[in-house]
Amino acid sequence: MPASGAVTRNTLRQQIADALRDEVLAGRLQPGEEFTVKQIADQYGVSTTPVREALVDLCAQGLLDSDQHRGFRVHQYSVDDYRNMVQARMLVVDGIFRRDAAMVPPRSAVTEPDLGIGVALVSVRRRGEAAARAARAGDLDILIGYDIRYWRELGRLVAANDYIADFLHRLRVQAWVFSVPHLRSERDVPGRLWSGHVDLVDAITRGDGEAAVAVVREYNTHSLEWADQLERRAG
Repeated sequence: MPASGAVTRNTLRQQIADALRDEVLAGRLQPGEEFTVKQIADQYGVSTTPVREALVDLCAQGLLDSDQHRGFRVHQYSVDDYRNMVQARMLVVDGIFRRDAAMVPPRSAVTEPDLGIGVALVSVRRRGEAAARAARAGDLDILIGYDIRYWRELGRLVAANDYIADFLHRLRVQAWVFSVPHLRSERDVPGRLWSGHVDLVDAITRGDGEAAVAVVREYNTHSLEWADQLERRAG
């Protein structure tokens, strides 16, 4: 019985953390917004213990800040923070695609579904198609979920290293936390969104490392140009 209770609490802790992360990504919890453990516990109708644990987890992920006397607040990333996130993922992802052992060879193409990696690429491609459609439509609510899952699955598949994949996933979530408030105020949202998800999967499926690098670099250049535009507006 004690073990069952622990699992239940841990599951609740994760559910609360996921729900709050979604609130931040949707822009319903704004950067700098403050709240207490009790407020969140009351909102979800649960005890304070799993809430406190969930909030600590989100602090460790860089999404919240903790203030001993005032509770918690949504972390506010700067344009420089965002630029550094993009540069960090540039270094890591570029290295992954340039490492021959990490590239998917042509024999693993989706035409051979008996090979596990081919089946996985089919799944990733479907997520990429959905993400690209949402990006072209400027639908942030749909895009964010598909984009995060797309990159997480692709990262684990191509990096073949859970530590690297988890690091890239954390950068992805943090980048969206920064981006959402700015994108919500954009007049031309589709023009600010990258939609090359399928091109990247196709390059990986072909085993074309150079094409994969080119797609990723175009994406990162797009992100850095947007950061420069935001900085100029603020100035």
